[in-house]
Amino acid sequence: MSTNNTKDYPLLNNIDSPADLRKLSKHELPQLVDELREYIIHSVSAIGGHFASNLGSVEITIALHYLFNTPEDKLIWDVGHQAYPHKILTGRRDQIHTIRQHKGLSPFPKREESEYDAFGVGHSSTSISAALGMAIASAQKNKNQQAIAVIGDGALTGGMAYEALNHMGDTQSNVLVVLNDNNMSISPNVGALNRSMTKMLSGDLYNKIREGGKSVLPTPLHEMAKKAEEYVKGIASPAAVFEELGVKYFGPVDGHNIHDLIEVLDNLKHHHGPRLLHIVTQKGKGYAKAEREPVKYHGVGVFKPEEGIISSKKPSAPTYSAIFGRWLCDTAAKESELIAITPAMREGSGMVEFASSYPKQYVDVGIAEQHAVTLAAGMACEGAKPVVAIYSTFLQRAYDQLVHDVAIQNLDVLFALDRAGLVGQDGPTHAGVYDYSFMRCLPNMLIMAPADEQECYEMLNTGYAYKGPASVRYPRGSGTGIAITPTSETLKVGKAQIRQQGKEVAILAFGALVPFCENTAKELGATLVNMRFVKPMDKNCILELAKTHKHIITVEENVLQGGAGSAVNELLAEHAINISNIGLPDHVTQHGTREEMLADVKLDEKGIQEQIQNCLTTKA
Repeated sequence: MSTNNTKDYPLLNNIDSPADLRKLSKHELPQLVDELREYIIHSVSAIGGHFASNLGSVEITIALHYLFNTPEDKLIWDVGHQAYPHKILTGRRDQIHTIRQHKGLSPFPKREESEYDAFGVGHSSTSISAALGMAIASAQKNKNQQAIAVIGDGALTGGMAYEALNHMGDTQSNVLVVLNDNNMSISPNVGALNRSMTKMLSGDLYNKIREGGKSVLPTPLHEMAKKAEEYVKGIASPAAVFEELGVKYFGPVDGHNIHDLIEVLDNLKHHHGPRLLHIVTQKGKGYAKAEREPVKYHGVGVFKPEEGIISSKKPSAPTYSAIFGRWLCDTAAKESELIAITPAMREGSGMVEFASSYPKQYVDVGIAEQHAVTLAAGMACEGAKPVVAIYSTFLQRAYDQLVHDVAIQNLDVLFALDRAGLVGQDGPTHAGVYDYSFMRCLPNMLIMAPADEQECYEMLNTGYAYKGPASVRYPRGSGTGIAITPTSETLKVGKAQIRQQGKEVAILAFGALVPFCENTAKELGATLVNMRFVKPMDKNCILELAKTHKHIITVEENVLQGGAGSAVNELLAEHAINISNIGLPDHVTQHGTREEMLADVKLDEKGIQEQIQNCLTTKA
């Protein structure tokens, strides 16, 4: 897709960089807003991707690139769900149809992709810290450049954002934070009074009085002016929070009024020190269906804009997330001690029905992974049975809490790790490919990986019954498609399952890759073991296989360094046995569908077969 149809996009078609954008008059900007929003609707509906958040960020993207000298001025997007307009305006317009596709544009800002992507993102609450770091480094080199962080109200629930704001106010560095509030969770309604007040507070006259008043005005008048400022700012309740941190607050302002944004940002551009502009936007702006259901239209597949998303009538295999959600409901029905915790991922983790059916046992902490884990630890201390539903990649953000607050204290917390392994289009920032490695070294930790959906259900039972920290890690999407039978059965901790008995070659497979190894094992006449447990491993099984087989091969969807294969290596180090490890290579795997990614790293069925044959040939 490209914008060659100049009739539909006469302005957008001529913008290949922000320099082209700055050639437009202010009166042309509303037309560009309409064109860019329409282009996003038709582009994303044709390929799938992040949708509602990008529609909501059109005006602020145009305004920032119009007024600031990017890429010399640094523009950092938090999370990056809203960065499609940014990519379109910075030379990637005609490639936007490849976003999230195999070998196409990254779904998030990425430094290697463009000089306009000042910082690589994907996880939330990082933008202010990054912008502050850039501002401090720039000041040391006497560079005259701006650092602008765009952060949403959801990402502002992350503690890291407040750490950065606190530090920013202390350093008085030259950083502008744009708070994109698209839930109106902080602000009062936007209206003429607020708009006028923001223009006044950001204007030259007001700020000359504020900054120079102490030296110009007699003390009584200066004190009167200071009290007047506090009174005016008291109208906008968020002001006090940020100003107490040493950050000048401006807002709220309508984030869909391009002229107001231009006027206020033009004023703020000439200020120095830490500033925060609070804008209010609407997710899905300009597309009525997304405005009504922003969660449904957050990340979309292919759909027709005139029809919207139509639910498929064809029943699909239940996802692992759905299996987890079903297990939660089944278990909560008989276990009142169960409390399920999510860091703002209710829909993604399959918890919608549970949240509705068992509201007293459901806790959403917002985008606060560290808090989620220590909260669970506190619950466990008082005899509750907390279950933390978290993506593998997001547990990385709470590693100290996992170590210090849960594992060392041997507390009874179950971690349901969704999106383990390669996740597909969201790329490396969302891939859960390190959890075997970072959990395996922790004391008291039980680590399980199911080969299919029924085993996932039974492993959740096992982890819930286990006295101590336990984890079940499962992949994105559906597995084998088998129908599950709800059961109270648990697995014997640390016991592997021999799926096929063979000779000479033993394949030790972990988790979702077990089914990919079955045909190869049959063709080779090899023993196939569903290992089930990464920790504790079935040492007796492995040592027995070492005595009776010439070659052992491990297969896992985790980086090889420190992973499950490494655990087997450690056990067999003193044994004279050929062992080979198959897993993710030591480089960052990019994006595409999960199937494409598995094929790229040779962890699909064909690739595993090829790698096993190579292992047997080279070590024959």
